[in-house]
Amino acid sequence: MPRRRARAGARVVAFNNKSVSAGQILVVTHERRLYYVLGDGKAIRYPVGVGMGSKQWTGTTRIDGRYIKPAWSPPKEVKRDKTLDSRPDRGRLARRTRLGAAALTLAGGEYAIHGTNMPGSIGGFVSYGCIRMFNQDILDLYSRVSWGTTVMVVR
Repeated sequence: MPRRRARAGARVVAFNNKSVSAGQILVVTHERRLYYVLGDGKAIRYPVGVGMGSKQWTGTTRIDGRYIKPAWSPPKEVKRDKTLDSRPDRGRLARRTRLGAAALTLAGGEYAIHGTNMPGSIGGFVSYGCIRMFNQDILDLYSRVSWGTTVMVVR
């Protein structure tokens, strides 16, 4: 099977975390990086946007859905957050944000790893717990993973 090259903000890097196996995903929120483990001491490292301080979570889950050009409506928590209406930088923005070119939904909650139509948000603490990627990067990751892929999120 030919090896595909990573694109956009992605880079193949050395990776020696023994607790993560080939074919699994590791998100390190303080680094704002997602690693797709290739094995043989290598991983593809993608820059990501992660949850705002109080919206971050950690744990292990699995991909339970794969969608190209997904439809989106704000989760209950976003709709309930009245502070968005008073913050010009977030209010209208949150209502128009979409999940970009693709989304990988995660089991057990309203979270996803997804693309964004706001590339300037990559690298920041910007979401309600979802992991945002450049659209080119989510399409690359989407092509590499399947239902049931393990996803670990650590601080």
